Amino acid sequence: MGGAKAAQQAFTHPQRVRLLYKTILKLHRGMPLELQALGDQYARDEFKRHKDANAEHTKTFMMEWTNYAITLAKQLGLRGAHTARSLGKPIEEADLDKFNDEQIYQLYELHEAAKVKKAEDCEEKAEK
Repeated sequence: MGGAKAAQQAFTHPQRVRLLYKTILKLHRGMPLELQALGDQYARDEFKRHKDANAEHTKTFMMEWTNYAITLAKQLGLRGAHTARSLGKPIEEADLDKFNDEQIYQLYELHEAAKVKKAEDCEEKAEK
């Protein structure tokens, strides 16, 4: 907690947001290219979408993206995705209750895109 307070005192809010965003993009470099592109685009869209959010939403937004960055850093380890056991984590049912309709729809679209990509990868492997 001491580091968080120091960061709040040392940086303005826009600087903290920019630092978190850049950290996430750097972490994405350790992911497979398809995931990196998907993650970068999603992060870019979310940060733009929340640019004018109110203080309550901003606090939750920053906390969740910080947790994402910490989790991803732990999963990637020092050597990147090729040494990671798995990326991501399951969404708890209780967390789904906190999502609004737009977020549920975005999650569904992401799920569908992942299914298509997985099917394409399976077809490519079968052709080889």
